[in-house]
Amino acid sequence: MPYITKKDRKLYDKMISDIVFELINKLPGDNGCRFAPGDLNYIISSIVWQLFDKLPSYTRGNKLVGVLECVKQEFLRRRLNIYEDLKIKENGDL
Repeated sequence: MPYITKKDRKLYDKMISDIVFELINKLPGDNGCRFAPGDLNYIISSIVWQLFDKLPSYTRGNKLVGVLECVKQEFLRRRLNIYEDLKIKENGDL
């Protein structure tokens, strides 16, 4: 669950905003998708790999995989599914 306290968010929000700015403004992607997916993959992978490499263990690896899966599921639930429902209303269903 990505809902940490507002105090804790302040530790990360500026760095996250800077990364997002760089990803969006680096180069235009396909179909107006203005970010480089490989760059985003590199950033996420680097964070996960470094967290694992600091104290490698199956338990830590398993927790990291769980976090990645939850991030995926939360994005689908909170963003992509809502967007798809909007497009169905705009353009009609199958």
